Amino acid sequence: MDNRIRHDSTGRSLADYPRPSVAVDTAVLTVDPDVGLSVLQVRRSRGRGWALPGTFIHEAETLADAVNRSLADKANIRGLSPRQLHVFDALGRDDRGWVLSVAHVAVVPLEQLTARFVDTTRLVSVDSHGRLIYDHADIIERAVDDLRARYAEVPDPGHLLGDEFTLRELRLT
Repeated sequence: MDNRIRHDSTGRSLADYPRPSVAVDTAVLTVDPDVGLSVLQVRRSRGRGWALPGTFIHEAETLADAVNRSLADKANIRGLSPRQLHVFDALGRDDRGWVLSVAHVAVVPLEQLTARFVDTTRLVSVDSHGRLIYDHADIIERAVDDLRARYAEVPDPGHLLGDEFTLRELRLT
């Protein structure tokens, strides 16, 4: 392995640039028959309130591995394949410091989530998700817009409605 320090065209090495912390946050969306389109939230272990499942990236960990770890550790959910949604990088988005969040979205039929709920998770309507930390409300909004755009192109691409569904059920998704 070549351990020489490399420099860019200005003569700076990577160590000369400030580094943000990198986190992942995941909007897990489903349809609850009583509520409609819903998002999974987890109770914060420190502090008050609820949040999307998320975590900081560990050294030598991929984004996908961090997402799967956060879903397993914070929501007791395994086996999903979330996809990248957007990078949230507003300065001051996190009161702990300079943090970039690579937001992900997973669209899951309710049956895949119901048995996994514990007292530290809940499903809430995407339209009344409560006050959330950081920019989690913006992540939910982006995830819902993305999901609705996909549903406008192809009926039920997330398989939220089962094999048979009415146009009304599709429209409400």
